[in-house]
Amino acid sequence: MKLKGKNILITGASSGIGQAIAVRFAREGANVAINYRSGAAQAEATQAMVRSARTNGTGKEMLVQADVSQQDQVRAMFAGVIDSFGSLDVLVNNAGIQKPTASHEIEVEDFDRVLGVNLRGPFLCAREAIRHFLARGGGGVILNNSSVHEIIPKPKYLSYSISKGGMENLTKSLALEYAGQGIRVNAVGPGAVVTPINKAWIDSPKARGDVESHIPMTRAAAADEIASVFAFLASDDASYITGQTIFACGGLTLYPEFRVAWSSGE
Repeated sequence: MKLKGKNILITGASSGIGQAIAVRFAREGANVAINYRSGAAQAEATQAMVRSARTNGTGKEMLVQADVSQQDQVRAMFAGVIDSFGSLDVLVNNAGIQKPTASHEIEVEDFDRVLGVNLRGPFLCAREAIRHFLARGGGGVILNNSSVHEIIPKPKYLSYSISKGGMENLTKSLALEYAGQGIRVNAVGPGAVVTPINKAWIDSPKARGDVESHIPMTRAAAADEIASVFAFLASDDASYITGQTIFACGGLTLYPEFRVAWSSGE
């Protein structure tokens, strides 16, 4: 119950890691606003999961529809959440999309859409959260769902990789600028996670084997393993941490091909 009474908004929370974060935060006692762009039935199913995750019946949850890449919708979302909960303590920028395409064949509309959701969206939401934190006083927490592709290039996913590289600097810049006002900004960098966005390789034993062969821990993560890192960073246990990306990747960022020594020398 380390988040008991905290008011939390999670973008893109109707499935995958966002859904797992919403469930975990509810279990920790938080009031949870579940953002979704489309798919009301799926969002309602997540809301039911969040409600059932509460161990003692305390806390509340709400659904809020918005496309995080659209400024007017983001402003309306924050107004609605703050009006319902009274205030906001934690923002989780989780919404994200990707579209695999050879870089020389990327359509500018697709490039703009990925950057719009993955980078413009977190900026717009962070800006609204910071405005609220400053007006209310007492600080606040912003958590960004990034990726190992903050630092690992990903061919055929150029716009996605660019968005996550930008998220690293968004995290650090906001953390530095607002540390003195008690606002902590951190990111989580998942590696391979069993979620619907990764369905293409999860459902293929060969493809999954290829993915997991590059992970030192030899397996993909469950979404709730990533959610636990967010729960830690949102809590007072992480009160002296800001401007960091915590990679929850099973060792994927450790140059795994060097597990077998192939360099020259003894």
